[in-house]
Amino acid sequence: MTKLGLIAGNGRFPFLLLDAARAHGLEVVVAAIKEETDPEMNDRAAADSGVRVHWLSLGELSKLIETFQKENVTRAVMAGQVKHKQIFSSIRPDWRLAKLLLSLRTKNTDMLLGAVAKVLGDEGIELISSTAYLEPLLAEAGVLTDRAPSEQEQTDIAYGRDVANAIAGYDIGQTVVVASQACVAVEAMEGTDAAIERAGAIMKTMAAEGDPSTFDRSLTVVKVAKPRQDMRFDVPVIGLKTIEAMEHAQATCLSIEAGRTLIFDRDTVLLRARKAGIAIVATERG
Repeated sequence: MTKLGLIAGNGRFPFLLLDAARAHGLEVVVAAIKEETDPEMNDRAAADSGVRVHWLSLGELSKLIETFQKENVTRAVMAGQVKHKQIFSSIRPDWRLAKLLLSLRTKNTDMLLGAVAKVLGDEGIELISSTAYLEPLLAEAGVLTDRAPSEQEQTDIAYGRDVANAIAGYDIGQTVVVASQACVAVEAMEGTDAAIERAGAIMKTMAAEGDPSTFDRSLTVVKVAKPRQDMRFDVPVIGLKTIEAMEHAQATCLSIEAGRTLIFDRDTVLLRARKAGIAIVATERG
């Protein structure tokens, strides 16, 4: 049976990819990150003889390579988030990763993960797209909800895409939150949902302080892929938590990028968005 290596971060992404790979008849060797991967991964391995789990700490690059080589894994995929703050503050690199880090021009996520992918490739382990086996979950172009964006929301989307593409090009973040063509929040290391919540808190503070303009503004969330998005890692994802964060922030519109954004629990997400009056649109990269 063909084997696939799965480098598992947090959230449901690794489990979705695991299910898809098993449905394709692949044996899956999971490299579970102690600081990130849900312990439920052990239960999945116990229930399925075609899944084996090896736990390692973030930074143990040599152990990752040795594990895959012992398991005769030649193709691997990264799935699930590893929090940026984990990568840059909690990491305890082994000698191989320490050497790699010293060689980097800039220590952003793309540069680091790209270098890890090269090291894996040099060791005979090809890192493939994180959307492998999950292409049906990629957003198709068009309005995905019953309600289309209003004229004001469309204007904010156009403005937000320009801003989001700029920050994504510097690997700062991939999401901005806009109100009346004013940028309220920019995603950085805290992640998309936290950036949305921060935008909502800013608007509520302004309203509490008596700023009348806040009552005429609604928040639009714009999430993009990076201009040179490497589909092997850090692919944009939205899920139910994104919609819940938008509800809490009283955001009314979400723009994502067609063909380069994964939607998890799609039916639940769209139902929740409809009930909340949130418009979701997927736009082709222009």
